[in-house]
Amino acid sequence: MTKRLQVLFDEAEYAALQAAATSRGMTMAEWVRQALAAARRDASTADVDRKLAAIRAAVRHAGPTGPIERLIGETERGYATGPGPGPGPGNDPAASAGGY
Repeated sequence: MTKRLQVLFDEAEYAALQAAATSRGMTMAEWVRQALAAARRDASTADVDRKLAAIRAAVRHAGPTGPIERLIGETERGYATGPGPGPGPGNDPAASAGGY
């Protein structure tokens, strides 16, 4: 069963919405349905357990740490020297260990 939703706009808002729909080759109704569906997807789900699980998964990953100034400096030096051979046998042991 379908339901009807009535939303009131002033003339300027309505004209802007109509122009957006027309520019995409859509009816106003289809454009509004898609816009509302996108807004619904983007809304926070307030699913605390799912969010906590994502945070816990993220902190299990190792990454470079240290003072931000040092990390920025290392990044800038890496861009300045270009791509190198990367970590591996025969290369700088500090580089293969991440230097941390």
